[in-house]
Amino acid sequence: MPTLPPDPAKPSTEGLATTPLSDDGERISVTDVHGTVARFEMAYSPTETDLFRFGPPMRQRVASLFFLLFAGAMVAAVLYGESASSAPALSTWLADQDRGRPIGSLSLSLIVLVCAVGTVARAQMRGLVVRADGVEARYLLALGMPRIRRWTWAQVERIVVDESSVMFELWNGEYERMPAVARHAELCELLERIASGRKIRVTRLPRAGA
Repeated sequence: MPTLPPDPAKPSTEGLATTPLSDDGERISVTDVHGTVARFEMAYSPTETDLFRFGPPMRQRVASLFFLLFAGAMVAAVLYGESASSAPALSTWLADQDRGRPIGSLSLSLIVLVCAVGTVARAQMRGLVVRADGVEARYLLALGMPRIRRWTWAQVERIVVDESSVMFELWNGEYERMPAVARHAELCELLERIASGRKIRVTRLPRAGA
């Protein structure tokens, strides 16, 4: 019996790879065969111009903010008191207190205000800076002296994160805890995306009590 020629309207399937079947006879999803496909969108490699700053949490800034508020109120009270027409009693009290002082009330209050602004600026120096080539951690020592430490991504073997902190396991087996930041969830998401692009292991610890 002669064979019929192939129908030109029907596309040929010769040479095409078939999708493998699982043990139960169902076709395996492409994301199961190529597991990296499902994680491709998570990978992220920052460019040289990308810079991500994460400042300290509010609990590390609240004391300096209260000091700034107190200093501002002090300056406002002195300025208000020096206007004799609006507050004669306060003006007289300030004048009596300033007698024999090397520094007047206004000068003293302005010095306190400058110190408060410096305290707020110093508190903002804590945090973490994520760059294209690595991470920069900023700390404050006991006497308020700043300390900056840097690590490149090549030094990071694993990133360990939990609900409140981030820790790096370095290539030499040492562990370095990163400073606390205000936007912790956003920092963890960024680090996980960078780690996915650079083949760095990530361990997310379970919530305490879970």
